[in-house]
Amino acid sequence: MDTRPTPLPGPATDAEVRATPSAGVSRRGFLATALASGFALAAQPVTAETITTDSAGLVAGPVVLPVAGGEVSAYRAMPSGARKAPVVLVIEEIFGVHAHIQDVCRRFAKLGYYAIAPELFTRQGDVTRLSDVSEILTKVISRVPDAQVLGDLDATLAYAGASGQADVSRTGIVGFCWGGRTVWLYAAHNRSVRAGVAFYGLLDGMKSDIKPSDPVDIAATLTVPVLGLYAEKDGYIQAAVVDRMQADLDRSPSGSQIVVFPGVNHGFHADYRPTYDRAAATYAWQLTRDWLTRHGV
Repeated sequence: MDTRPTPLPGPATDAEVRATPSAGVSRRGFLATALASGFALAAQPVTAETITTDSAGLVAGPVVLPVAGGEVSAYRAMPSGARKAPVVLVIEEIFGVHAHIQDVCRRFAKLGYYAIAPELFTRQGDVTRLSDVSEILTKVISRVPDAQVLGDLDATLAYAGASGQADVSRTGIVGFCWGGRTVWLYAAHNRSVRAGVAFYGLLDGMKSDIKPSDPVDIAATLTVPVLGLYAEKDGYIQAAVVDRMQADLDRSPSGSQIVVFPGVNHGFHADYRPTYDRAAATYAWQLTRDWLTRHGV
């Protein structure tokens, strides 16, 4: 796999969004599609270091969530017999809720969490079936409105709360890549979230009519504590932007922090990709666990 950064697309124009039948929050009903049974096409071939977490002692598998205008699929994992387990919203990369994100949910469930990863691209397309990263970015990701994402995450928490198995008063959110950006935005949107962890999420450069704010725009007013985990050699995220983000976070009441891992690249936690770094990923996972625990998740 070519691990060089793929240039990010410019924001979709109003005309492009209108020309996409499923773009935006649909005014007509839509149905959930099946989750990936393996890895997204664009994420293959997977490496030999890929981690597979078993489901022993868990209830794990796809569920369907009601959202505005229809329903979306999600992957949920929780301890068997869970009652009022703390919640972790797991937010996908650009590759969708494929095998890696499902595995992350099981990892959290093994720690006692009700972990759920909604498929947030459903209205725009099935990214798991696209084989080219540029195609995923231009045909799907650039057309996903932030308002749609935030609303679907609200609906995901409502679903978890209604289950009787989750305690949504103890909710954390953890996301990777595209999902890392979403962590920052959802923490600003929903102040009842206890804590967030953003793995190498873009901090600027994504604004458009359907993406009104970047994380750098909300940093100074953030109240939810978010831990940002970033890579020194990340070609997508400039060091100066990370420094600006941290400076604005320091002015906020959130207590948020950013940790930059030296010598590693974007995707260092993704064990199925060539950019995976075992030492950095292991330490980042421990920091994630400690951060959530410290903040009551």
